Amino acid sequence: MSAVETATPKSRPKAAPAPAANVFEMPKFEIPKFEMPTAFREIAEKGIAMAKDNYDRMKGVAEEATEVLEETYGNASKGCSGYGLKVIEAARTNSNATFDLFGELLGAKSYAEVVELSTAFMRKQFDTLTVQAKELTEEAQKVATETAEPIKESLTNAFNKAA
Repeated sequence: MSAVETATPKSRPKAAPAPAANVFEMPKFEIPKFEMPTAFREIAEKGIAMAKDNYDRMKGVAEEATEVLEETYGNASKGCSGYGLKVIEAARTNSNATFDLFGELLGAKSYAEVVELSTAFMRKQFDTLTVQAKELTEEAQKVATETAEPIKESLTNAFNKAA
């Protein structure tokens, strides 16, 4: 054996690339099946029943609160509209009185008559404004009371249920 044999490395066969979907698949684990003890099952069933009961109660409370809010906003809206109408009526009355004064002042023949008309207007207007302020205050109190009433009733009912 005189000839020198050169060893050629053996080429290994290349493996086919794995499909991309297999790389990201979750490994499959099998959960062993066993019977749940009766005590645990009863506790779980009681817990589920309590959760359903609490959900039903909370749902009822939320529906009641929604009704109270709707009623409150309705009362507030009606009350504000009524109050706004009273303010507009007072402004109309005051404007008409002022225009009437200007007409009378244009017909005045002397400075003394102008002073007399102006003084009488101021006295009458002071009385009118006093009455208007009283009416607007009463209307505002009425609106506040009617708006707060549903909330007050709801809280009273809630405390009575809790007691």
